Amino acid sequence: MLNRWQQLLILTGLLSFAAMPVLGAGETGRQEGRGETKIYLNPGNTAMDLLAQGVTRITGVTVNQTDEGLELVLETVAGSERLVPLILPVGNDLVIDILDATLVFKLRNGVEELNPTTGISRIAVNRVDDTSIRVTITGEKQAPRAEVVPGRNNLVLSVTPDGVTAETVPDEEIEVIATGEAEGDGYNPTNSSTAIGTDTPIRDTPLSVQAVPQEVLKDRNVRELGDALETVPGVVEAGGRTGSVFGPNFKIRGFNVGDGIFRNGIPANSLAPLSTNDIERVDVLKGPASVLFGQGEPGGVINLVTKQPLSEPFYSVSFGAGNFDTYEGAVDISGPLNESKTVKYRLNLSYENYESFRDFVNGERFLVSPTLTWDIGENTSINFFGQYISESETTDDGFPADGSIISIPSGEIPQERFLSEDFAEFEQEQFRIGYRLNHQFDNTWSLRHTLEYSEYNPNRFAVFPDEFNLDTGELTRNEYGTDETYTRLFASVDAIAEFNTGSIKHQVLFGTEYIHDTRDSGFDIGDPYPSINVFNPVYTNEPFEVNPNFFRDDNLDSVGVYLQDQVELLSNLIVLAGVRFDYVDQFRTTQDLGEERQEFKQDDSDFTPRFGIVYKPIEPISIYASYTTSYNPAFGSSRNADDSLFEPETGRQFEVGVKTDITDELSFTFAAFDIRKQNVRTTDPDDPLFDIQTGEQASRGIELNLSGEIVPGWNITTAYTYLDAFVSEDNTDIVDNGLPGVPESQFSLWTT
Repeated sequence: MLNRWQQLLILTGLLSFAAMPVLGAGETGRQEGRGETKIYLNPGNTAMDLLAQGVTRITGVTVNQTDEGLELVLETVAGSERLVPLILPVGNDLVIDILDATLVFKLRNGVEELNPTTGISRIAVNRVDDTSIRVTITGEKQAPRAEVVPGRNNLVLSVTPDGVTAETVPDEEIEVIATGEAEGDGYNPTNSSTAIGTDTPIRDTPLSVQAVPQEVLKDRNVRELGDALETVPGVVEAGGRTGSVFGPNFKIRGFNVGDGIFRNGIPANSLAPLSTNDIERVDVLKGPASVLFGQGEPGGVINLVTKQPLSEPFYSVSFGAGNFDTYEGAVDISGPLNESKTVKYRLNLSYENYESFRDFVNGERFLVSPTLTWDIGENTSINFFGQYISESETTDDGFPADGSIISIPSGEIPQERFLSEDFAEFEQEQFRIGYRLNHQFDNTWSLRHTLEYSEYNPNRFAVFPDEFNLDTGELTRNEYGTDETYTRLFASVDAIAEFNTGSIKHQVLFGTEYIHDTRDSGFDIGDPYPSINVFNPVYTNEPFEVNPNFFRDDNLDSVGVYLQDQVELLSNLIVLAGVRFDYVDQFRTTQDLGEERQEFKQDDSDFTPRFGIVYKPIEPISIYASYTTSYNPAFGSSRNADDSLFEPETGRQFEVGVKTDITDELSFTFAAFDIRKQNVRTTDPDDPLFDIQTGEQASRGIELNLSGEIVPGWNITTAYTYLDAFVSEDNTDIVDNGLPGVPESQFSLWTT
């Protein structure tokens, strides 16, 4: 009898085999040559082409200059005999309609070339619908002529501008413009800089990185980060919204993300749901990620990539309404500020007002996010950015388990019942401002510098539940209030070098990072507030005054230095090696009202390496393996029974996987991993009031993901995760218990 792991491995092998492309004709790359402009080229025939029978896929468009004028080549993989062009002159335009054909490359909404040769001012290829395309060739004085050149594989049109001499114009006078949407990744992004620190094809990355692109965010009408992550395998929400003490949280591969949420690689504070209105895409890097992101949990990190200024004018206004009196509006505008387009801007504004299925619960959120890019010179650019968020929401702490999910004799609590007070509120203001500078010194060296200052003010005014009487339904409550201010200064400098040693290609990243955090907090904890009966509530409606009785101030300085080399040993063999050194200095003071102030100081340091390898047996398939590590210092006043300091928690992961492009539009990935988190605190058997670091947690499993365009017009993103997350070592009897809030199986499907 096969055990569960053997069954999963067999199933995975069958799925991987089914997802492999059919090896066939076709080549990739750019053809070089005088007088030829290569607009796009797709890989060759694949198994998914069979799904588009009856419609010929145009996989590339090439414009070649000839003695008579131009040669326009529409490349196919099914043969050109099925393409019948309908040619009609209209004024100075020659319009060529081709039925039963479609463009399948990523910028399928159109390709345009201006001034390709004397006598012709424009060539445009556009998709009319899913089964037809249109070629428009515009003459300077009259419509050009076109003839079909007999051929088997591609449709070739010989184009002649009448009444002019066939002369080619200098290369610098030819402008090629893609007229599709500004962000053309569709459902299947090919590159990401989150995992490696440089813009690298995902298939060349020996790590699991999942991107949620703009098309998916739009199609799913995503407004918060939690909604965006629903299609990512191995990621689940870990509880917490605005009303929660600790804010929103997520688990990746069984471990809390904690502080592992970033915005363009910069740590992002928030105790409230994160808006995605100014976000271009969401990247999730799975597994320990300390080499680039510093201290953190071993499950992974989430990186929010923001929208950037566009070279062409762009305007978008949206309005939405939903149940529970939800109303929202958003503005997204962008474009150049000067004729040379060296200064570009983008501005995102959004406002949301909503209520809830719960009585008396409501909230609102306002966001403004400006950014400006200045191309100072050919090799230098700087991007200025800012963000302001104001948010407030009624604090809702839910129900007792008894009377909601556990039956009790006294009855069931109605779902809409509110057990706090309508004045209870969480509010926050968040402000950030900064810049990114990029400079290319020469063909080898480039520099990247980032600086950001942020300030965050979360305040909570709440009535917390305490003890619940099962017989009477009476719920005692306590006052809880906070007044907090967080500040952060972030600075980083990266030097990137691309060079060869013989036939071996290197991309070296050397960087340093500095973070200074302050947190000043006052808490009003524990004063009794009048109780409420959950079955017959009578609300007091008497706000209380927040008088902090506990104070905590934190100062944290961290410095990280990292070095990484991405080595292309062969065209199909890539090795990644990196290491980081971190030093963290923490200083915390705490004080109970009327008592002496207590001081706690701790500093930690650690090296965290990672290694990986990618092998491509054939072009569409990448097989990879990696070893990654993480560390996470104990923070603040935590001590052993003997008053000694806790060591940082550490993590390590082994991972293997396969990434394959089934078509140029559709990708399949498989990953198998084993993560161990060490130095986990567990109860001290000699003194249960304290902890010792002898615990270990484990997470192992597999992930499968399919994303992209199955056939023209049919997009999909679907994923499955099997996860075995458990306590592997502990002083108590919880060894082999599952980690809380982690499902064993997880499946998601979104298709349009």
